[in-house]
Amino acid sequence: MSNPDDLVAEIEALGAKLAEAKTSITKRFIGQERVVDLVLSALLCGGHGLLIGLPGLGKTRLVDTLGTVMGLDTNRIQFTPDLMPADILGSEVLETGGDGKREFRFIEGPIFCQLLMADEINRASPRTQSALLQAMQEKEVTIAGEHRPLGMPFHVLATQNPIEQEGTYPLPEAQLDRFLVQINVQYPDRDTERELATTGIAEEEAHAVFTTAELMAAQTVLRRMPVGEKVVDLILDLVRACRPGEPGVPEAVARNVSWGPGPRAAQALMLTVRAKALLDGRLAPGPQDVIDMAEPVLLHRMALTFAARARGESLGDIIHDVAAGITRVEAAA
Repeated sequence: MSNPDDLVAEIEALGAKLAEAKTSITKRFIGQERVVDLVLSALLCGGHGLLIGLPGLGKTRLVDTLGTVMGLDTNRIQFTPDLMPADILGSEVLETGGDGKREFRFIEGPIFCQLLMADEINRASPRTQSALLQAMQEKEVTIAGEHRPLGMPFHVLATQNPIEQEGTYPLPEAQLDRFLVQINVQYPDRDTERELATTGIAEEEAHAVFTTAELMAAQTVLRRMPVGEKVVDLILDLVRACRPGEPGVPEAVARNVSWGPGPRAAQALMLTVRAKALLDGRLAPGPQDVIDMAEPVLLHRMALTFAARARGESLGDIIHDVAAGITRVEAAA
């Protein structure tokens, strides 16, 4: 068993390094600290992120900067309706050598990297979207019967435009569940937009803070962070309270939610609350971290009923109210 003092020292050192990384990222992606925290959380947890936002909010810039700061080999795919699985995974080609002998050679696709930006992922057909399923879960792909491992670590950051839905293919629930968090990128506030509008042509340059080995070591440290029993119980109570079929669920869930989160949601919350505490410079997560991470983790793992959508109900508000209510009940117990 490791020495607790050593673990504390590792957590504190990692927190200082993350603070430097966050500073470097926010120099190029200003006014979106919450988004930066969530994306860094996804990487620290070894997971994938789904960024929802309008064009021009800097999502592509964020991923590019993230690759530089975290020391990751980055590729970008612009998803379109005519994109085929082989365009992502790669394919075998038949070559003739100088001796006249012919043999197949595999040409790697852009998925063979450490950080993949899947831009406007819902514009590709379900057949092409499914090419990412094995990669996101198992960190490998199977082509021509051969298993080919991807880069280590391997992360997918996918983007979606929430407005323009014509000619798009909604992501299936099985694929949505493989994203650790959903990250909503909002318009900047007035002061930030003024700064963006008045900035000259010179731009801040991001610099590498982590190496690949250091990021993988950070992911190991995060999983060793302690989580109190009260926080564990709160996570389990929250996930189960968001399932409309469970006994004793809140009225807002039973009335408005069509289907709720599966077991991956509890695993995701257990990781992301650690990341939230780490980014805030704390040694262990608390109940407020569960409330803060509830919406990013649960939002894409739940769906409103047709009647709830017609009434204009907000799934984010329901999740927040359920999390806050459970926290108050457990605090009073």
